[in-house]
Amino acid sequence: MAKFKGIIGGFFKYKHLLGELVVRDIKVRYRRSFLGLLWTLLNPLLMMVVITLVFSHLFRFDIPNFPVYYLSGSILFSFTVEATTQAMSSIIGNANMIKKVYIPKYLFPFSKIVSCLVNLGFAFIAMLIVILITGAPLHITILLSFLPVIYLFMFTTGLGLILSAWTVFFRDIAHFYSVVTMAWMYFTPIFYPATILPENLRWVLVINPMHHYIAYFRELVLYNIVPDFMSNVECFLMGAVVLVIGLFIFYRSQDRYILYI
Repeated sequence: MAKFKGIIGGFFKYKHLLGELVVRDIKVRYRRSFLGLLWTLLNPLLMMVVITLVFSHLFRFDIPNFPVYYLSGSILFSFTVEATTQAMSSIIGNANMIKKVYIPKYLFPFSKIVSCLVNLGFAFIAMLIVILITGAPLHITILLSFLPVIYLFMFTTGLGLILSAWTVFFRDIAHFYSVVTMAWMYFTPIFYPATILPENLRWVLVINPMHHYIAYFRELVLYNIVPDFMSNVECFLMGAVVLVIGLFIFYRSQDRYILYI
């Protein structure tokens, strides 16, 4: 309990540094880019156009409001993959700073995840633009879309902490993770309906956290449905459990980082 209070106290003590790290990550990402932050809007829009052309016309998936269906899944999945991938190399990438001055090490993966959360906000705006352009219904339940984002942020933070800790000791994880995320994407109903999976593979959806978060988000955005209490409990517990595990793994191993970076 005392250690947990120390973590919270340290977080507030270094909150300004966290803000500086987030701003730095955003500036570095779009440095020398002519359009800069506009890419956070253009990227999901351009991807939506390509995916819509391929899966609406070539593969003929009969999904109402397909552009919004795709974007509502894509922006959440892209956030998780981008945030965890950047968090994974955050300790190694800041080795010089860690060796020179004392900074709580969790700030480095956490700042990466927060900067990706900012990008998610812009991607959400892009989705709203698509809703207006395509004439899809804009439901009042979209105002509750922050709930699955909070649950997903907890899950992503926990996973990012785990990956950032393990990558310090096992560098090959960075290469292996790209294969995992590709498989993860194909087993998540982002651009296809969940019903397309055969019965013997439906268990994959049950154990796939991203399916639950995306389904929750789509119910609010597309179907004007407020998920029930159990859906909230499931999504919260998945995020909370992974976050606690991530904090445990990260803090248990952080004193040995200096020996491997």
